[in-house]
Amino acid sequence: MHEIVSEVLVIGAGPAGLAAAAAAADDGADVLVVDENPRPGGQIWRADRDVGVRSEAGELVTLATSLGARFLSGTAVFDAAGGRTLFAVNGHGPLALRTKRVVLALGATERQLPFPGWTLPGVFGVGGLQALGKSGLDVSTRRIAVAGSGPLLLAVAAWLERRGAKVLGVFEQAPKGDIVRFGRGLWRHPAKLMQAVHLLGSLFRVPCYHDAWPVRAEGREQVERLVLSVAGRELTLEVDYVACAFGFAPVTGLAALLGCAIEDARVQVDAFQRTSVEGVLCAGESTGIAGADCARAEGVVAGHMAAGREDLARTACRWRDRERRFGAALERTFALRDELRTLPATDTIVCRCEDVAWSALVSREDERDAKLQTRAGMGSCQGRVCGAALGFLKGWPRSRVRPPLIPVTMDVLAEVGAARHRLEESAS
Repeated sequence: MHEIVSEVLVIGAGPAGLAAAAAAADDGADVLVVDENPRPGGQIWRADRDVGVRSEAGELVTLATSLGARFLSGTAVFDAAGGRTLFAVNGHGPLALRTKRVVLALGATERQLPFPGWTLPGVFGVGGLQALGKSGLDVSTRRIAVAGSGPLLLAVAAWLERRGAKVLGVFEQAPKGDIVRFGRGLWRHPAKLMQAVHLLGSLFRVPCYHDAWPVRAEGREQVERLVLSVAGRELTLEVDYVACAFGFAPVTGLAALLGCAIEDARVQVDAFQRTSVEGVLCAGESTGIAGADCARAEGVVAGHMAAGREDLARTACRWRDRERRFGAALERTFALRDELRTLPATDTIVCRCEDVAWSALVSREDERDAKLQTRAGMGSCQGRVCGAALGFLKGWPRSRVRPPLIPVTMDVLAEVGAARHRLEESAS
């Protein structure tokens, strides 16, 4: 098994990971950045087929590389032997990543809530539809409804408009009063206020609704209509595509595998981004959903701490704390309302991998009971989609995480087993 050694191992190349890598490398640390995507940038700075790596990501990659950081793309971490040796796999086979300190920048995934018809072809996640568009899917002239919760709806709707799509509306579940209060508070964050003004200006032809959410999608071979609840009344739209996202769920699997404390579905960190495990730090959306700017700020703090520069980390904490206040306002404004817990009908599929309906899950006690009785969360995605949905619908915390975190071949597992044995022998 090929082995790569570093002082600081950053896992994830989104805003938090890139910022952490640049900060640690600037402090003189030997930094390795590992990310499962083919290009750096994470989900929010996803590369466009026609444009390439987004400028925000490109600038940080260039900076980190110029300072000596190494990048390993297309590489997924799936197991660990303590906090000093992690196992990953890429197109060349398994790798052992040995390090002194780890910065977890795992990001978040879109939360999808099941509703009747959500499995029809043409119903996408908001980010999923944008990713397909960036990869070549032609959305021009397509009638698209964007529904769910959070600022991402507006950003993707504006992107679809620029690509020539006919966006029929943006349907936000948050109440009008909460949105108005959030807007009035943006004067405290001038840069974000300007972003909001620009975004809304680009959507002047698109109707935006509050107190609105999807009730059901209809169609034979693919989605043809979307029925929504808008301020207590039903609205039916003829559509080609539907894009939905009900906020984000922090990614915590690797942190849990390493033994880090997880509470309220997020990795717990102290004032300097340190987790409960010595030598393991965490930054970005895994610690709570607060946006890309906060992720970058947390990454800078974590990067400096990983490199042993608490003095520089302390200075960066002021920026981080300011961004966290904005993140807290986001969380309050776009908290999911209780009515959404009634979205799935009895026969609505919740776990798409194992084809498990809501009726089979509604009486289950917890995630473990659901797995034992129905196999929900045991398919190829390992609960990445239905786990976040059931966390909201049922209030279930995620059950214990076991390796491998992603599907790997038996020969890879055999090599990891042999490597573990060698580590145990050398330690004894």
